[in-house]
Amino acid sequence: MFLRVFIAFVLAGLSMAAAELSPQQQRGRVLYGMACAACHQFTGQGARGVYPPLAGSDYLMADRERSIQCTLQGHTGRITVNGVDYNGVMPAPLIANDDQKVADVLTYIRGAWGNNGDAVSGDEVKAVRATLASAAEKQPDPFAPLPTPTQGFKIREVVKLPAHGVRLAAVPGTEWIFVLSNNGDLYRLEPASGDLVRILTAKDYADVSPGGIDALGLTIDSHKRLYIVSNQRVPTQPYHTNRVAIFRSEPLGTNGLPTGLKPWFQTSYPWGVGPYNHGVGHIAEGPDGMLYVTSGSRTDGGETGTDPNLWKGGETEFTAGIWRFDPRRESPTIEMFARGIRNAWSFAWNDKGELFSASNGPDADMAEELDFVQRGKHYGFPYQFADKTEKAYPHTPDAPPGLKFTHAIRSVGPAAGGSPDKPIATFDAHSSPAGMVHCGTDWPAALRGKFLVGRFGNLIKEANVGYDVLTVALKKNAAGVYEARVETFLAPVARPLDLLQVGRKLYVLEYTRPTNNSSGRPMNPGRILELAW
Repeated sequence: MFLRVFIAFVLAGLSMAAAELSPQQQRGRVLYGMACAACHQFTGQGARGVYPPLAGSDYLMADRERSIQCTLQGHTGRITVNGVDYNGVMPAPLIANDDQKVADVLTYIRGAWGNNGDAVSGDEVKAVRATLASAAEKQPDPFAPLPTPTQGFKIREVVKLPAHGVRLAAVPGTEWIFVLSNNGDLYRLEPASGDLVRILTAKDYADVSPGGIDALGLTIDSHKRLYIVSNQRVPTQPYHTNRVAIFRSEPLGTNGLPTGLKPWFQTSYPWGVGPYNHGVGHIAEGPDGMLYVTSGSRTDGGETGTDPNLWKGGETEFTAGIWRFDPRRESPTIEMFARGIRNAWSFAWNDKGELFSASNGPDADMAEELDFVQRGKHYGFPYQFADKTEKAYPHTPDAPPGLKFTHAIRSVGPAAGGSPDKPIATFDAHSSPAGMVHCGTDWPAALRGKFLVGRFGNLIKEANVGYDVLTVALKKNAAGVYEARVETFLAPVARPLDLLQVGRKLYVLEYTRPTNNSSGRPMNPGRILELAW
């Protein structure tokens, strides 16, 4: 059972002792640790040039209403904080839908680390939220025009989402699609009409902490059982932990409503260094009837970190790889199917039953990986990444003696960064490959046997890369090693996060609305597109 009462913890660098905090600030301190510290750090210092500081922040303290707006909506685009330029993306935190929690965390931030601001009230947040809603009605935050599809495909908008969606799953025997939001709520969508109904909240099946849960995985197995994968940051001692749960339901009935959704597997490991706890995410049933699950890294590149609340041991036995479970077991155990995969958001099998994953690289400028994943192999992280043999950072750890690495698939382009004379492994740096499907015999002839890979788009760096869906054709070279030919299938797309095939239709989940990293627009929820052939 999840921890119900959180242990009080002391944040490094506080300007006030815990006893000096008001009750609202004490609540805000807990929420800050859950929802904000991953990027802005427990000291409020952020990461220079990447995540702006909150401690002594001229940008934060100059405009009270703007700080509330950013917490409610997130932010994209260039800002200057204490004389340093930042041009990244801040999604709205998981607490953004709760007026009082937003007020509590801002009250804590405005009084910590040398800041000297007065308290924010829940009513004040409510008023700003109403102002934003009114402004949206008068001048809505626009969705991009529909991208032009490849010849032979028709495209339409299915539904605008009320929350940020992260995963899609087809409900077998029905016309419905389940949509999972990152706060753990589950929606049922009827694509033909666009009718969208929330059928579960996270609190219906999970013990939700004050900072909420981060739901990253969704699937339905061949026995019609629904699975949801979640992560929770828990301020345990001597260091904070990531509490992972895989929930499983009873077989779905004809009404498409999951019943008996409860924890099927639970584990914990030390929470990640800085913003790099990528968590446990994508889950899918393989051709062998086993369940496969991605487990992202807890570091950027094996660094130890300096925060006293965070474990300094780098990666753990169960991070940075792909797990496998036997769904026949009521008390399953982890098989570490493959290691050294930094952060695979998705994976998919080809018609031969071979497994491929698309993985996100470190902040260092290294290509994003497409890996041919085989049992027992190691794909390099954190010792090396992509097709590089040199270390990404001075702190990159030395590989254990005798450890053999399998390199990522090299791409000859013409899209996504590769070319015949300069192949890369595998896509443009920072383009964030996400959803992935294999095109079988029911696809048009030009696509059969290829993979489609959505690219979420860059979160750091100024040049826009990603925001598209690619076709990836794999072929073995003379040495028997897979190489990729990559072409653009659909662009621009507003941060495509998941792809789902249902019959002769492809559904594309847009996480948000902007189609580049430089618009300065908020990260409001996106929509679902349908391509039919």
